[in-house]
This record gives sequence, structure tokens and C-alpha cells, in this order.
Amino acid sequence: MMKHKTYVVGLTGASGAGKTTFINQIKATFGESDICLISQDNYYKPRELQEKDDQGVENFDLPSSINGEEFANDIQKLINGQTLQREEYTFNNELVTPKILTFSPAPILLIEGIFIYHFPEIMRLIDLKLFLDVKETVALSRRIRRDQIERNYPLEDVLYRYEHHVLPTYEKYIQPYRSKADVVINNNINFDIGLNMLTEFLKSKL
Repeated sequence: MMKHKTYVVGLTGASGAGKTTFINQIKATFGESDICLISQDNYYKPRELQEKDDQGVENFDLPSSINGEEFANDIQKLINGQTLQREEYTFNNELVTPKILTFSPAPILLIEGIFIYHFPEIMRLIDLKLFLDVKETVALSRRIRRDQIERNYPLEDVLYRYEHHVLPTYEKYIQPYRSKADVVINNNINFDIGLNMLTEFLKSKL
């Protein structure tokens, strides 16, 4: 029997656009054997290898902060039907013990991250390109809540990084791909319509 090709979906958008919530709701609609999620977040280089700005603060919001080659290689392995494991990246939060994550091949592969369209070796593997759109003020509010609660970052640090790292990166490396996406989903209030349409479309790929 001929093996069906893995259908690869990419999801990007600003930091705070709601990507994690969106993909969690997609995953909840499908069985574990139907969809596999792999996130750019687990491919950050170690803190000591991160570039620093002129104030000596590590900038995790640059394409160079990600090991794009490893990320692309692992995506290709999943497409080829291989199972892989990787240690969870905990954003240097000393309160969290990293887990060993297992990724199993599935008919639908969902790739998530702010730089997934920036790396040509990843971009070429994606069949459907999604862009989650949100206003800057909404994104900032969500980022503050996430970084304080989930990543144990102080508010002053969150605001500094947003102004000097996050926003310039969005304008240079993320926003330009909005016009190249196959589907743009608005999430200023909620993404229910876009989510429902995408879910029905992905069901047709199973």
C-alpha cells in the first residue's frame, strides 16, 4: 500500500498572538495519532550562545537564537516517518524541570514558531502557511501575562525585551511573511471562525 504524504501546516504570528492557545485547540479536536505538533520553542540555542544587545542583554528574538538546521532536520525526520525525542526548552526558568518530549509521525504535522518562514529549509517543507494576526497592544498584554506567570520574568525585563527585541524583530522578520501566508487568521478578540474552518479542512486531509 502506498504511504500517504504527511500534510505539513505552518503557524506563525507575533509573540503574544495566541499561537499556543490556537494549536492546543486544534490538537484537542484530533486524536494523537492524527496530528503531531513540533514547536520552534524547543530549538533555542543555550543562553551562553545567544547574541547580546548594546546593554549586554541576551536577545532571544533573533533568527540566530534558533538552531534552524536541527529544527529542519527533525521536521524532515517526522515527514519520513521517524519518531524523535528532544529535551524541552524551559526558557531558563529555574522553577521548571525540563521534560523529554517525544514526537511521533502523523498524517498532519503542525509546525509552530515565529521564524518558521524565515528559514528556507523549513519553508519549503510546508504545504499550508498560516499567519495569526493581532494588534500590538493585545500582543503586549498577552506577552506580559505569559512571561510573568509561565517564565518567571520580572515585568521590567518583559517590557525592555518587548521594546528593544520583540517589536523590532516582528517588524523585520515576521510581519513581512503575512502577505505570503495562505491564510491570515485574526485573533484580536477570538479566532473561532478561523479555527473552525481550518479544523474542517484538516479533517479532509485524514
